[in-house]
Amino acid sequence: MVSLQWEPSIWGGEDGDAVLDFVRALKLPAVVTLHDIPHSPTPRQREILVELLDSVVSAVVLSNAASSLLTEAYDVDPFRVEVIPYGIPDLPIMSAETIKASVDLDGRVVLLSFGLLDPGKGYERVIDALPAIVAEHPKVTYVIVGATHPDVIRREGEAYRTSLKARADALGMGAHVRFVPEFVGRVELTRWLQAADIFVTPNADLETMVSGPLTYAMAAGRAIVSTRYPYAAELLADGRGLLVASGPAAIAAGVLRLLANDKLRMTIGARAHEHSRKMAWTRVGAAYQALFARVASTPPRSDRTGSQVSAHV
Repeated sequence: MVSLQWEPSIWGGEDGDAVLDFVRALKLPAVVTLHDIPHSPTPRQREILVELLDSVVSAVVLSNAASSLLTEAYDVDPFRVEVIPYGIPDLPIMSAETIKASVDLDGRVVLLSFGLLDPGKGYERVIDALPAIVAEHPKVTYVIVGATHPDVIRREGEAYRTSLKARADALGMGAHVRFVPEFVGRVELTRWLQAADIFVTPNADLETMVSGPLTYAMAAGRAIVSTRYPYAAELLADGRGLLVASGPAAIAAGVLRLLANDKLRMTIGARAHEHSRKMAWTRVGAAYQALFARVASTPPRSDRTGSQVSAHV
Protein backbone atom coordinates (compact mmCIF):
# COMPACT_ATOMS: atom_id res chain seq x y z
CA MET A 1 0.00 0.00 0.00
CA VAL A 2 0.98 3.67 -0.36
CA SER A 3 0.81 6.46 2.23
CA LEU A 4 0.57 10.04 0.90
CA GLN A 5 0.95 13.33 2.73
CA TRP A 6 -1.21 16.10 1.27
CA GLU A 7 -0.31 19.77 1.54
CA PRO A 8 -0.49 21.61 -1.81
CA SER A 9 2.89 23.37 -1.60
CA ILE A 10 4.87 20.12 -1.31
CA TRP A 11 3.51 18.65 -4.56
CA GLY A 12 4.01 21.44 -7.06
CA GLY A 13 1.92 22.49 -10.01
CA GLU A 14 -1.16 24.69 -9.69
CA ASP A 15 -2.56 24.27 -6.17
CA GLY A 16 -0.60 21.03 -5.83
CA ASP A 17 -2.24 19.37 -8.84
CA ALA A 18 0.97 17.43 -9.58
CA VAL A 19 -0.30 14.93 -7.01
CA LEU A 20 -2.94 13.83 -9.50
CA ASP A 21 -0.35 12.47 -11.94
CA PHE A 22 0.97 10.34 -9.10
CA VAL A 23 -2.35 8.93 -7.89
CA ARG A 24 -3.59 8.27 -11.43
CA ALA A 25 -0.62 5.96 -11.93
CA LEU A 26 -1.10 4.08 -8.66
CA LYS A 27 -2.07 0.42 -8.77
CA LEU A 28 -1.77 -0.18 -5.02
CA PRO A 29 -4.34 0.88 -2.42
CA ALA A 30 -3.46 4.22 -0.85
CA VAL A 31 -4.11 6.37 2.22
CA VAL A 32 -3.78 10.15 2.17
CA THR A 33 -3.14 12.25 5.27
CA LEU A 34 -4.66 15.69 4.76
CA HIS A 35 -2.75 18.56 6.36
CA ASP A 36 -4.73 21.24 4.52
CA ILE A 37 -8.44 21.36 3.64
CA PRO A 38 -9.69 24.67 2.19
CA HIS A 39 -12.90 25.95 3.76
CA SER A 40 -13.77 28.01 0.68
CA PRO A 41 -11.92 26.30 -2.18
CA THR A 42 -11.65 27.65 -5.68
CA PRO A 43 -13.22 25.37 -8.30
CA ARG A 44 -9.76 24.05 -9.17
CA GLN A 45 -8.82 23.40 -5.53
CA ARG A 46 -12.04 21.49 -5.00
CA GLU A 47 -11.52 19.49 -8.19
CA ILE A 48 -8.01 18.49 -7.11
CA LEU A 49 -9.02 17.42 -3.63
CA VAL A 50 -12.09 15.51 -4.82
CA GLU A 51 -10.07 13.55 -7.40
CA LEU A 52 -7.36 12.86 -4.83
CA LEU A 53 -9.92 11.52 -2.38
CA ASP A 54 -11.61 9.41 -5.05
CA SER A 55 -8.22 7.82 -5.78
CA VAL A 56 -7.50 6.55 -2.27
CA VAL A 57 -9.08 4.01 0.05
CA SER A 58 -9.02 6.23 3.13
CA ALA A 59 -8.33 9.83 4.13
CA VAL A 60 -6.70 10.64 7.46
CA VAL A 61 -7.43 13.99 9.10
CA LEU A 62 -5.88 15.34 12.26
CA SER A 63 -8.94 16.68 14.07
CA ASN A 64 -12.67 16.18 14.41
CA ALA A 65 -13.21 19.64 12.92
CA ALA A 66 -11.33 18.58 9.80
CA SER A 67 -13.41 15.40 9.60
CA SER A 68 -16.63 17.40 9.74
CA LEU A 69 -15.39 19.77 7.04
CA LEU A 70 -14.45 16.89 4.76
CA THR A 71 -17.74 15.05 5.12
CA GLU A 72 -20.02 18.09 5.07
CA ALA A 73 -18.34 20.43 2.57
CA TYR A 74 -16.77 17.81 0.27
CA ASP A 75 -19.45 15.09 0.57
CA VAL A 76 -16.92 12.41 1.54
CA ASP A 77 -18.34 9.19 2.99
CA PRO A 78 -17.55 9.40 6.74
CA PHE A 79 -16.63 5.71 6.75
CA ARG A 80 -13.67 6.60 4.51
CA VAL A 81 -12.36 9.22 6.94
CA GLU A 82 -10.09 8.38 9.86
CA VAL A 83 -9.28 10.85 12.65
CA ILE A 84 -5.72 10.22 13.82
CA PRO A 85 -4.24 13.09 15.82
CA TYR A 86 -1.05 15.01 15.19
CA GLY A 87 1.75 12.95 16.73
CA ILE A 88 3.91 14.41 19.50
CA PRO A 89 6.73 13.24 21.76
CA ASP A 90 6.14 12.15 25.33
CA LEU A 91 7.55 15.11 27.28
CA PRO A 92 7.72 15.64 31.03
CA ILE A 93 6.35 18.81 32.60
CA MET A 94 9.35 20.88 33.70
CA SER A 95 9.44 24.04 35.76
CA ALA A 96 10.17 26.93 33.42
CA GLU A 97 12.45 28.49 36.03
CA THR A 98 14.85 25.54 35.82
CA ILE A 99 15.22 25.94 32.04
CA LYS A 100 15.29 29.70 31.42
CA ALA A 101 19.00 30.15 32.13
CA SER A 102 19.83 27.72 29.30
CA VAL A 103 18.22 30.10 26.79
CA ASP A 104 19.55 33.30 28.42
CA LEU A 105 16.18 34.27 29.90
CA ASP A 106 16.87 33.79 33.59
CA GLY A 107 14.60 36.02 35.64
CA ARG A 108 12.33 36.85 32.71
CA VAL A 109 8.63 36.11 32.25
CA VAL A 110 8.56 34.24 28.95
CA LEU A 111 5.80 34.27 26.36
CA LEU A 112 6.52 31.99 23.40
CA SER A 113 5.28 31.36 19.88
CA PHE A 114 6.98 29.11 17.36
CA GLY A 115 6.55 27.84 13.84
CA LEU A 116 7.41 28.87 10.31
CA LEU A 117 7.01 32.63 10.15
CA ASP A 118 4.25 33.90 7.87
CA PRO A 119 1.64 36.66 8.12
CA GLY A 120 -1.15 34.18 8.85
CA LYS A 121 0.38 33.42 12.25
CA GLY A 122 -0.73 36.80 13.62
CA TYR A 123 2.39 37.51 15.68
CA GLU A 124 1.82 41.25 15.30
CA ARG A 125 -1.24 40.88 17.53
CA VAL A 126 0.91 39.72 20.43
CA ILE A 127 3.40 42.54 19.80
CA ASP A 128 0.49 45.01 19.86
CA ALA A 129 -0.64 43.45 23.16
CA LEU A 130 2.77 43.84 24.79
CA PRO A 131 2.44 47.44 26.07
CA ALA A 132 -0.53 46.43 28.24
CA ILE A 133 1.23 43.27 29.42
CA VAL A 134 4.59 44.92 30.11
CA ALA A 135 2.89 47.72 32.05
CA GLU A 136 2.00 45.12 34.70
CA HIS A 137 4.90 42.70 34.16
CA PRO A 138 7.98 44.65 33.05
CA LYS A 139 10.15 41.52 32.90
CA VAL A 140 8.12 39.95 30.08
CA THR A 141 9.98 38.77 26.97
CA TYR A 142 8.06 37.55 23.93
CA VAL A 143 10.10 34.96 22.02
CA ILE A 144 9.26 34.03 18.42
CA VAL A 145 11.08 30.86 17.36
CA GLY A 146 11.24 29.76 13.74
CA ALA A 147 12.56 30.46 10.27
CA THR A 148 10.44 32.32 7.75
CA HIS A 149 8.24 30.03 5.63
CA PRO A 150 9.98 29.18 2.31
CA ASP A 151 6.95 30.37 0.31
CA VAL A 152 7.08 33.73 2.10
CA ILE A 153 10.82 33.99 1.45
CA ARG A 154 10.21 33.45 -2.26
CA ARG A 155 7.49 36.11 -2.38
CA GLU A 156 8.89 38.83 -0.16
CA GLY A 157 12.09 37.76 1.56
CA GLU A 158 12.18 38.74 5.23
CA ALA A 159 9.74 41.65 4.89
CA TYR A 160 7.30 40.20 7.44
CA ARG A 161 9.96 39.62 10.11
CA THR A 162 11.35 43.10 9.45
CA SER A 163 7.86 44.56 9.87
CA LEU A 164 7.45 42.78 13.21
CA LYS A 165 10.74 44.19 14.49
CA ALA A 166 9.76 47.67 13.32
CA ARG A 167 6.37 47.33 14.98
CA ALA A 168 7.93 46.34 18.29
CA ASP A 169 10.38 49.24 18.12
CA ALA A 170 7.62 51.72 17.28
CA LEU A 171 5.70 50.60 20.37
CA GLY A 172 8.79 50.86 22.55
CA MET A 173 8.74 47.07 22.95
CA GLY A 174 11.90 46.19 21.02
CA ALA A 175 13.70 45.12 24.19
CA HIS A 176 10.81 42.80 25.04
CA VAL A 177 10.77 40.83 21.77
CA ARG A 178 13.35 38.21 20.83
CA PHE A 179 13.54 36.40 17.51
CA VAL A 180 15.18 33.01 16.98
CA PRO A 181 15.13 33.07 13.15
CA GLU A 182 16.08 29.48 12.37
CA PHE A 183 14.79 25.95 12.13
CA VAL A 184 15.26 24.23 15.47
CA GLY A 185 15.51 20.53 16.15
CA ARG A 186 13.30 18.65 18.59
CA VAL A 187 15.73 18.89 21.51
CA GLU A 188 16.17 22.64 21.15
CA LEU A 189 12.46 23.16 20.54
CA THR A 190 11.66 21.24 23.71
CA ARG A 191 14.02 23.47 25.66
CA TRP A 192 12.29 26.61 24.37
CA LEU A 193 8.85 25.22 25.19
CA GLN A 194 9.88 24.22 28.69
CA ALA A 195 11.37 27.68 29.28
CA ALA A 196 8.04 29.35 28.50
CA ASP A 197 5.56 30.49 31.12
CA ILE A 198 2.81 30.91 28.53
CA PHE A 199 2.50 29.72 24.93
CA VAL A 200 0.55 31.97 22.56
CA THR A 201 -1.03 31.03 19.23
CA PRO A 202 -2.50 34.25 17.80
CA ASN A 203 -3.42 32.80 14.40
CA ALA A 204 -4.89 35.30 11.99
CA ASP A 205 -6.30 32.47 9.86
CA LEU A 206 -9.33 31.48 11.91
CA GLU A 207 -9.93 28.48 9.62
CA THR A 208 -6.70 26.73 10.69
CA MET A 209 -7.45 23.01 10.93
CA VAL A 210 -4.18 21.85 12.49
CA SER A 211 -1.33 23.43 14.44
CA GLY A 212 1.81 21.49 15.23
CA PRO A 213 3.10 24.25 17.54
CA LEU A 214 -0.09 24.19 19.62
CA THR A 215 0.09 20.41 19.94
CA TYR A 216 3.74 20.48 21.01
CA ALA A 217 3.00 23.17 23.60
CA MET A 218 0.37 20.88 25.10
CA ALA A 219 2.92 18.05 25.20
CA ALA A 220 5.23 20.31 27.22
CA GLY A 221 2.44 21.14 29.66
CA ARG A 222 2.46 24.86 28.93
CA ALA A 223 -0.50 27.11 29.66
CA ILE A 224 -1.81 28.32 26.31
CA VAL A 225 -3.56 31.49 25.20
CA SER A 226 -5.00 31.10 21.71
CA THR A 227 -7.32 32.73 19.26
CA ARG A 228 -10.43 30.70 18.53
CA TYR A 229 -9.55 28.81 15.34
CA PRO A 230 -11.12 25.34 14.92
CA TYR A 231 -8.12 23.25 15.96
CA ALA A 232 -7.51 25.33 19.08
CA ALA A 233 -11.20 25.32 20.02
CA GLU A 234 -11.18 21.52 19.84
CA LEU A 235 -7.94 20.83 21.67
CA LEU A 236 -8.24 23.52 24.34
CA ALA A 237 -11.85 22.76 25.32
CA ASP A 238 -12.75 21.84 28.91
CA GLY A 239 -10.25 24.18 30.53
CA ARG A 240 -7.15 23.00 28.67
CA GLY A 241 -6.30 26.55 27.56
CA LEU A 242 -7.67 30.07 27.26
CA LEU A 243 -9.50 30.86 24.03
CA VAL A 244 -9.68 34.58 23.30
CA ALA A 245 -10.85 36.92 20.57
CA SER A 246 -8.26 37.79 17.96
CA GLY A 247 -7.56 41.40 18.94
CA PRO A 248 -4.55 42.59 20.97
CA ALA A 249 -6.73 43.64 23.92
CA ALA A 250 -8.18 40.14 24.27
CA ILE A 251 -4.76 38.52 23.96
CA ALA A 252 -3.36 40.87 26.60
CA ALA A 253 -6.27 40.12 28.93
CA GLY A 254 -5.74 36.37 28.55
CA VAL A 255 -2.01 36.59 29.23
CA LEU A 256 -2.50 38.90 32.21
CA ARG A 257 -5.12 36.59 33.68
CA LEU A 258 -2.67 33.68 33.66
CA LEU A 259 0.24 35.74 34.95
CA ALA A 260 -1.91 36.91 37.86
CA ASN A 261 -2.86 33.38 38.90
CA ASP A 262 -0.06 30.82 39.16
CA LYS A 263 -2.45 28.07 40.26
CA LEU A 264 -4.70 28.59 37.23
CA ARG A 265 -1.70 28.65 34.92
CA MET A 266 -0.33 25.40 36.32
CA THR A 267 -3.76 23.73 36.27
CA ILE A 268 -4.37 24.64 32.63
CA GLY A 269 -0.91 23.40 31.66
CA ALA A 270 -1.45 20.11 33.49
CA ARG A 271 -4.82 19.55 31.79
CA ALA A 272 -3.28 20.22 28.40
CA HIS A 273 -0.43 17.81 29.14
CA GLU A 274 -2.80 15.05 30.26
CA HIS A 275 -4.94 15.43 27.13
CA SER A 276 -1.86 15.39 24.92
CA ARG A 277 -1.06 11.80 25.97
CA LYS A 278 -3.72 10.71 23.48
CA MET A 279 -1.49 12.17 20.77
CA ALA A 280 1.78 10.51 21.80
CA TRP A 281 3.73 9.02 18.91
CA THR A 282 3.31 5.48 20.24
CA ARG A 283 -0.49 5.75 20.11
CA VAL A 284 -0.54 7.58 16.80
CA GLY A 285 1.84 5.03 15.29
CA ALA A 286 -0.38 2.17 16.46
CA ALA A 287 -3.42 3.84 14.89
CA TYR A 288 -1.65 4.20 11.55
CA GLN A 289 -0.40 0.63 11.75
CA ALA A 290 -3.95 -0.67 12.25
CA LEU A 291 -5.27 1.46 9.39
CA PHE A 292 -2.50 0.43 7.01
CA ALA A 293 -3.11 -3.24 7.80
CA ARG A 294 -6.76 -2.88 6.80
CA VAL A 295 -5.95 -0.90 3.67
CA ALA A 296 -3.20 -3.31 2.59
CA SER A 297 -5.80 -6.07 2.39
CA THR A 298 -7.91 -4.01 -0.05
CA PRO A 299 -8.04 -5.51 -3.57
CA PRO A 300 -5.78 -3.92 -6.23
CA ARG A 301 -7.28 -0.84 -7.79
CA SER A 302 -8.35 -2.51 -11.01
CA ASP A 303 -10.29 -5.09 -8.96
CA ARG A 304 -12.09 -2.59 -6.73
CA THR A 305 -15.61 -1.43 -7.25
CA GLY A 306 -15.52 0.92 -4.29
CA SER A 307 -13.51 1.84 -1.25
CA GLN A 308 -14.41 1.30 2.33
CA VAL A 309 -12.62 1.65 5.61
CA SER A 310 -14.05 1.07 9.05
CA ALA A 311 -14.82 3.56 11.76
CA HIS A 312 -12.78 6.40 13.22
CA VAL A 313 -9.77 5.87 15.48
